[in-house]
Amino acid sequence: MLLVKAVLLSKPTRRHPTRYPNQETIPRNKNYIFCPAIPSMSETDAADGPPPFEDAFSSDDVEQRIYGTILQTRKPTTAGAIADSADCDPKTARKYLDWFDDLGIVTRHDGHPATYERNDAYFAWRRINQLAADHSVEDLQDRVRELTTRITEYEATYDAASPAAVDAVAAAESSDEQTIDDVYSDLADWATARQERDCYERARQQRTDGEREQASG
Repeated sequence: MLLVKAVLLSKPTRRHPTRYPNQETIPRNKNYIFCPAIPSMSETDAADGPPPFEDAFSSDDVEQRIYGTILQTRKPTTAGAIADSADCDPKTARKYLDWFDDLGIVTRHDGHPATYERNDAYFAWRRINQLAADHSVEDLQDRVRELTTRITEYEATYDAASPAAVDAVAAAESSDEQTIDDVYSDLADWATARQERDCYERARQQRTDGEREQASG
């Protein structure tokens, strides 16, 4: 943790967009698909990104408590409220939140007081990069096919193009086998499959582009 502390005390001065080595600019598009994932980084590249929060919820370190609070925050929240949840001083929370804003982990909304919101696009970006790093193009493509099959089955079952187009109550009432809870469970799994497929497809494209660049280089 000594290395992490040293990094935290030297707050980056760079502003958006943040660019990490050999990676694309961190997206801040609110429409970017959300695939939750806690980032993990080795000590060798900690200076270029967030500290290695493998277990953001169990540590007593204040930065990890703030990070864990951010993961659970669903709307713009003041530094004071985040400090209360993380059990730390508001000034300390504001310092780390501003740094997380520099890194793209949160989005800062100016106001009186300023508020901070988890940047879902950042976590999607990290998730996709990790998938591209950990899996081959073939593995990623196989997973896309599996998820596509599952999605197609749900589309046929509910005669709809997406879970949002399904009236859960009507679907349950018209079925002799499914309860309303069964339908809601299906719709949640369907939505997750669509999100996961998007992540794996983006990762496949990224891995394919990377291998193509290496071959041509």
